[in-house]
Amino acid sequence: MTCGASVDARGGRHYAHRGVSVVGMPPPSHERPHERRGSRLAWRVATPVIVLLSGALFAVSAEQSDGTDLRAGRLTDLPSVVRAERDETNELTAEVRDLNAQVEALSAELGDRSVDRVQDEIATLVDPAGLTEKRGPAVQVTLNDASEEARLAYEGPPNDLVVHQQDIQAVANAMWEAGAVAVTIQGQRLISTTGIKCEGNQVTLHGVPYSPPYVIVGIGDQAALNSSLITDPILSNYRAYTLIEGGGVSWQMEDLDEAVAPPYEGLLDLTWATPMAG
Repeated sequence: MTCGASVDARGGRHYAHRGVSVVGMPPPSHERPHERRGSRLAWRVATPVIVLLSGALFAVSAEQSDGTDLRAGRLTDLPSVVRAERDETNELTAEVRDLNAQVEALSAELGDRSVDRVQDEIATLVDPAGLTEKRGPAVQVTLNDASEEARLAYEGPPNDLVVHQQDIQAVANAMWEAGAVAVTIQGQRLISTTGIKCEGNQVTLHGVPYSPPYVIVGIGDQAALNSSLITDPILSNYRAYTLIEGGGVSWQMEDLDEAVAPPYEGLLDLTWATPMAG
């Protein structure tokens, strides 16, 4: 913005009239002597107060920052923010995994019949809940945004050339519909409480943000998986946008001889969920 300009709520610009300054002798003062003395006295009192307040603010800032940059200039670097969030989530997930292992070990040492009965029930549920590793033949689908050049040249709605949350969800749903025994997105295991959340040009899964391309893998019968993915109406509509002249979104599907779906290792507590009435 140029000096002297302001912007209103509608985005219009208003320019203030530029004043004209003349270099020369200052105008004669018309202040009375006692007014000048009062002004000097006020500054003598105000200056130490301002200095003390500034010092207090510096001290508070130093304590709150704990040696870091309060301005957080690194936050303007989006890839760095994503990596930092992902690293923090991975650290917390590892901590949860260790704590769960400790709980299981302590529970096994109790030797209580009721505890043993609950542990047996848990053992029968961990596999369908997605808490055990799965291996087998699989189908992999990769979705990606259109190239930057294609997006800049495209005259239609910009959303036509990017992958959306519902596109990723549609692939996972088609795989479940085909009887997949396990599904992963970006290598993360999906479970019944998994939510795929769109945030700007990224997708967050289990608290970890990801950028395209998005890789979805379903382990199961490959013929059934391929058939479900090809006939799904939502995905058929998505593939229509791959044909946009100049380059649209991308769709890649391939069979894998073997894929590994790691167990889900995140939090399992349901804070707000309640059982449905039977």
